[in-house]
Amino acid sequence: MDTRKQKQSDGQSASSVRDRTSAALPQGEDRDTLISYYHQMLLIRRFEEKTGEMYTRARIGGYCHLNLGEEATVVGFCAGLEPEDYVYTNYREHGYAIGRGIPPKAVMAELFGKETGVSRGRGGSMHLFDLERHFMGGYAIVGGQLPLATGAGFAIAYRGSSEIVACQMGDGTTNAGTFHESLNLARIYNLPVVYFVVNNLYGMGLRVEQGSAVSELYRKACAYNMQSWRVDGNDVLAVRDAVRKAAELARDQHEPSLLEAVSYRFRGHSVVDP
Repeated sequence: MDTRKQKQSDGQSASSVRDRTSAALPQGEDRDTLISYYHQMLLIRRFEEKTGEMYTRARIGGYCHLNLGEEATVVGFCAGLEPEDYVYTNYREHGYAIGRGIPPKAVMAELFGKETGVSRGRGGSMHLFDLERHFMGGYAIVGGQLPLATGAGFAIAYRGSSEIVACQMGDGTTNAGTFHESLNLARIYNLPVVYFVVNNLYGMGLRVEQGSAVSELYRKACAYNMQSWRVDGNDVLAVRDAVRKAAELARDQHEPSLLEAVSYRFRGHSVVDP
């Protein structure tokens, strides 16, 4: 595609958004913040499109999972947190790394296996890590991040510090044993953890209602006497506000909670899937 036409198209899109946000801003929002969210979502969209292209050209190896279609969920999640908060994610984490402030160039370099990558070229797509930004990594094992995030919450509670832990996962993870064990412990010990479920409607190729007895995943928190919410994952402001609410609960009262953002991914489970 002609890059000049692409830049022109992106510029027109940004201009169109400026016009709309100037005409009618949501209550309590400012124009610059909304433009910033739009820019981040567009950046993640373009980054993931290029990642998919490079993978099909065999420039990127290993497994690779994209955030295409989930940009509003990703940006809203990151916008609802503070820089000192700790973030744990699953293997679909490129957008979250960028949203936490890791330079896109460092993320792409990691996908290419370069020493200049955020994980020094040793992690690849599923294991991005940046301690400076409290991005504690993507985890390839389904549910593998939950016990670690819960343990980090325990450490924060033990120290009595003000950070919180935000643990992102996919819908299929809510069927794993580590999900239930982690939520149970978090509630027993009142740990400052926000469990964030991205429900993109499919666990690999299986629809949520086919793989879970409870398709409204936020309701699973009731078994642990834990507050929970369900939000539209395509509404960046709704996601941000829900994460802020959950983060405030964790920070001020050391109370864990579960958030479900209903989204949709535009590609298959991984780049190689239809």
